[in-house]
Amino acid sequence: MITIERYGAGDRASVESIFRRFHGDAAAEFLERWSWQYEQNPNLPAGLPLIWLVRMEGEVIGQYATMPVRLMANGHEIDAAWGTDVIILPHHQRLGLGRMMFDAWDQGVGASIGLGLTDASHGLFKKLQWPDMGRVPRLIKRLSARKQDALTSPVPLRARMAVALQTARTQLAPVDANIRQVTRFDAGATRLWERVGPLFAFAVRRDAAYLNWKFVDVPHLTYKIAVMEKGGETTGYLIIRQIEQNGWRATILADFLTDPREPGTFKALLHWAEREALAENSDVIRVSSAHATFNGILRTNGYEDLSPAIRFVAKINAIAVPPDYYGSLANWHVTVGDSDNDR
Repeated sequence: MITIERYGAGDRASVESIFRRFHGDAAAEFLERWSWQYEQNPNLPAGLPLIWLVRMEGEVIGQYATMPVRLMANGHEIDAAWGTDVIILPHHQRLGLGRMMFDAWDQGVGASIGLGLTDASHGLFKKLQWPDMGRVPRLIKRLSARKQDALTSPVPLRARMAVALQTARTQLAPVDANIRQVTRFDAGATRLWERVGPLFAFAVRRDAAYLNWKFVDVPHLTYKIAVMEKGGETTGYLIIRQIEQNGWRATILADFLTDPREPGTFKALLHWAEREALAENSDVIRVSSAHATFNGILRTNGYEDLSPAIRFVAKINAIAVPPDYYGSLANWHVTVGDSDNDR
């Protein structure tokens, strides 16, 4: 008999067992990340990971792990969970177990949300007739003309000259004196969220506890964090990290939060990020963002759209939303730092 059950206090050994069987020698590395992502999340319900286990005759043969968050949705803050990690042991695959776990997840949370969907997951959500939110735009800004690869179209001479001129301007312009780099978030970040969170139709609660867990205590990635302060209050933050891939260097703009009605704050933080990227000899800056105001600022500052954008799905269960709620991402704040998409 097959059953789907919520993870309980005595199930850690079963999860370790399927990780060893599924990942082999790499299991220990995956379990370290699993512990941070699913046991240390400050939003855990009842202090336990929000995971659904599939059992066959009592033996755990798979898991659907989710990332619980608090979500601002249409003016209400509700419990929600990002769908993140499906594992089904190979000899039990193609039995419809994935759909059973998806159904259990959807029925057990106030909002079911997913970012960076695979083709298979996207197809399943279409069969389930979930709202299709389309894709979260990806944008890129060239900082150098050194690389002409799959990420960027060929750079003509005029464009190379424009890149060089813009880079020189960025290097010369000072960073706003109200911006400082920090190693942890403090209560100012929580107060920022309380002020601006209700402005968004959809946004994960970005308080200090969540941000420190997500971007400071993460064991396998290293981020830089800048906050902007005015009058003793945090008015915005921006988080970046550096990557090297296939001979090029990129700065990932992982997450940010400012009041969208005050574009100067976001512009100032972007300038800090670009200065940091140039100091690291990055060829490009990459960012994913859903919100129309932020994306307008990015495009005005030289960011170009990059295909393909990131698939995104959302289904609000805890509250009723108007029929047009899913019709546009223009006032939804979603970044690559949401879910576990930045890995």
